[in-house]
Amino acid sequence: MPDAETMSPMQMALAEAQAAADRGEVPVGAVVVRAGLVIARAGNRTRERNDPTAHAEMLAIRAACDALGAERLTGCDLHVTLEPCPMCAGAISFARIRRLYFGAVDPKGGAVESGVRLYASPTCHHAPEVYGGMAQSEAAALLRDFFRERRGL
Repeated sequence: MPDAETMSPMQMALAEAQAAADRGEVPVGAVVVRAGLVIARAGNRTRERNDPTAHAEMLAIRAACDALGAERLTGCDLHVTLEPCPMCAGAISFARIRRLYFGAVDPKGGAVESGVRLYASPTCHHAPEVYGGMAQSEAAALLRDFFRERRGL
């Protein structure tokens, strides 16, 4: 993988996902970018923090809001390795993220292209532009390998 200065936002998200896996967390990583600059990055920390809301997206959104001193992330893009769940998709909407780029589709827990398809709901106040399948094979391999190892296969 390239060094941090030459990494794309999705490569950074994959690095965050790998770091999460190394901590024993489900390997999901997220990066918030605004005007080409990385504002925040995070990986899952639900087990470490004993917090079911400590998903990579939630942590990255919180850190970006802190960094910008704002509750909304207008003009920001989120790069995440896995299709967001309903909680994270809702937070992305409330944060007014401009664009969502995600890696692997999550047929079981996703809420963007799978499941409830939150952004297609008429009650959704803000829907970001969505681009799925970014580095999908790498993101899916991280998840597959993590769960294969956890199951001892």
